[in-house]
Amino acid sequence: MTERSMTRRVGLTALAGSFAAACSPLSMFATLTPKDAARVSLQGQAYGPGPRQRLDVFAPPEAAGSEPVAVFFYGGSWDSGRRGDYAWAGRALAAQGFLTVVPDYRLFPQVRFPDFLEDCAASVRWVTDHAAALGGDPRRIVLIGHSAGAYNAAMLALDPTYLKAAGVDPGVVRGLGGLSGPYDFLPLDGPITRQTFGEAPDLLATQPIRKVRADAPPAFLATGDADTTVRPRNTRKLAAALREAGVRVDERHYAGLNHADTVLALSRPFRGKTPLLAEMTAFLKAAVA
Repeated sequence: MTERSMTRRVGLTALAGSFAAACSPLSMFATLTPKDAARVSLQGQAYGPGPRQRLDVFAPPEAAGSEPVAVFFYGGSWDSGRRGDYAWAGRALAAQGFLTVVPDYRLFPQVRFPDFLEDCAASVRWVTDHAAALGGDPRRIVLIGHSAGAYNAAMLALDPTYLKAAGVDPGVVRGLGGLSGPYDFLPLDGPITRQTFGEAPDLLATQPIRKVRADAPPAFLATGDADTTVRPRNTRKLAAALREAGVRVDERHYAGLNHADTVLALSRPFRGKTPLLAEMTAFLKAAVA
């Protein structure tokens, strides 16, 4: 769930000496990792009035027009993270044929649940308004996220309230890609979840597993069996609930992968460790076909 746990994983020894105290291991990774061929269509585009309501857009290197759109929400315990550290993820998804949007969203302590979800929904509204002009199809959107970002993606995909409030037809979301997401975490037994969700008047309404519906979009749900940050049971339980409701699900448990590994698997240096990127994008392309 945490960017802190992720940075421990991406503290590559070859980089540590070069950048030392200048930036975090994740920022070092984002700066120096080999990147996929993709076109940067927009950087720092506003989708709302606040400084955290900005997004970047990455286009496939050889876009034919009317490409499916992926909105990628990064993790960070809802209190950290920035889109610039995930440009490599945006490029990776764009290289797979998706017009890819990576938004920032407001974080704790500035906001708590559900404000960050409203930001995520507003970024999807921007996509529906502007994707066509950038070569994307606003009727074929998939939501992808890692950790806290997977929670955000799942809540938008499963609970139509947020997208409707932003003026978005929930039917344009054609697929969900959740990587190591927290989907069923009551009772609130840790400082991160208590600070983020503790003031919610209805705690059950904060849980993606409580939002499962028969007409939810198909879901690719992945985790690593070595994840001790967000336990794999979150993925198992949400996948089971969706299947019981009749929703198409591809549930993947990758041997030996920890919490950070499932998002690092999108990157070129770590992609050979697991077929996650190929399997997820194949599933999502079929969902939007």
